[in-house]
Amino acid sequence: MAREDAFTVEGKVMEVMSDRLFQLQLSNGHRLLAYGSAKWKHDRAAVQIGDRLLVQVSPFDLSKGAIQI
Repeated sequence: MAREDAFTVEGKVMEVMSDRLFQLQLSNGHRLLAYGSAKWKHDRAAVQIGDRLLVQVSPFDLSKGAIQI
């Protein structure tokens, strides 16, 4: 994904799927999968349901996004 095309949104964690994979719900009701990159140092216990995360999303694929540090 080209960084100049991507945009950042805030979402609420609805489900913890794995150590680095979460389902988020945006303020407009849209749900997407958010994943942590290799640089992302948090562990599963640090992120819980209800937490808010910033995610970088491509305008070409709104179904997933990268968690921002």
